[in-house]
Amino acid sequence: MHFLDGMAPLAVRYDGFIVDLWGVIHDGVSPYPGARDCLAALRAAGRRVVLLSNAPRRVAVVREGLRGMGVADDLYDGVMTSGEYTRGLLSDRTDPWFAGLGKRMLHLGAPKDYNLFEGLDLERVEDPAEADFVLNTGPNPEQGESDPAPYLPLLEACAGRGLKMVCANPDLEVIRAGRRLICAGLLASLYEQKGCSVRWIGKPYPEVYGPVLRMLGVPLARVLAVGDALATDMRGAKAVGVDGCWVMGGIHQEMIGDDRALAEAEARSAGLEPVACVPSFRWAD
Repeated sequence: MHFLDGMAPLAVRYDGFIVDLWGVIHDGVSPYPGARDCLAALRAAGRRVVLLSNAPRRVAVVREGLRGMGVADDLYDGVMTSGEYTRGLLSDRTDPWFAGLGKRMLHLGAPKDYNLFEGLDLERVEDPAEADFVLNTGPNPEQGESDPAPYLPLLEACAGRGLKMVCANPDLEVIRAGRRLICAGLLASLYEQKGCSVRWIGKPYPEVYGPVLRMLGVPLARVLAVGDALATDMRGAKAVGVDGCWVMGGIHQEMIGDDRALAEAEARSAGLEPVACVPSFRWAD
């Protein structure tokens, strides 16, 4: 694993970049210093950039959020989210697992995620006894976003009925403006531990990379995945056979900081070998 000051040296080796959003481009509120300039430099160098996020929301919603942070559409070539991919599976029902779900959905998540299923042929219910399946997009502000405890009774009730769960965000946690919050992936892990069936949509699972790689349109050997999480970004890169660049300034910053030896040890213990490690998503010639 090569420790670099920024992305500039990697632009020579790769033609296509899969770039994570939360923890790389922004912290959930504001873009990181240098991130927009780095995207602009990659585009100026003729490199293709597709943003891949585990946000349980539609692409149009994520694009609008990026614009609000000053990340213009012309700084990247495309976007895919776990939410958009999940919506497609719920709509098409060509996947055998999804074909048998039924129409009555219990949504575990915040109102901001309603766009994922609005307009689909689904009936939203509140009572597990009336539901055919659970759509998990994460916690909601009313019940809290830092502790899974308030969600355990609902998970227990759903498990008692043997409901299948769709997890539209495999992330366990995220840091928003310095505050650590739980995500849908943590709730899904607790549910799976009860012996229930969970379908995970998003990084590190390979299927979500299909449309991303098609948008890039370059050979796998010339693709680099950039992300801050070993468990999702770097494991996902390995799963689809592309190189990974680990950004240290995101989810692992609090634990690892700038300790290169610890970073290498953490990657090895996870069975991962990112080709490069950078302190943040910046150009740094």
